[in-house]
Amino acid sequence: MMPQRDVEKFRIDKWLYAARFFKTRSLAAEAIESGKVHINGARVKPAKTVAIGDMLTIRIAHYQYEIKVLALSNKRGSASEAQQLYQETDASRKAREVLAEQIKIQPQQFYTKGRPTKRDRREIDRFKNRQ
Repeated sequence: MMPQRDVEKFRIDKWLYAARFFKTRSLAAEAIESGKVHINGARVKPAKTVAIGDMLTIRIAHYQYEIKVLALSNKRGSASEAQQLYQETDASRKAREVLAEQIKIQPQQFYTKGRPTKRDRREIDRFKNRQ
């Protein structure tokens, strides 16, 4: 992990990438541009600098993270190093766990591509003939 220096600037898109919220910096920048990342309640641009103590709200798919920045880094390290950069609020963690349980309970939908295969068609015919 990089030590903090006052002269060095830490962009929010690079920090999100280093903290492993996004797989690439461009994905982080895209999420920021589309309004899925807020610093201290305000919508920002990817070049916005982040500081220790800032509160971030990050929406990824169905989940929302509320985190406090504890350290700064521009370099992506291991997952254990990334976890040292921030602390998630208890309310955020509980809300994500509840949402995860609700998603597990919902019935899964199966999507198929295009027409059924020959094998699928035979299974459909067998099912229809049984009824």
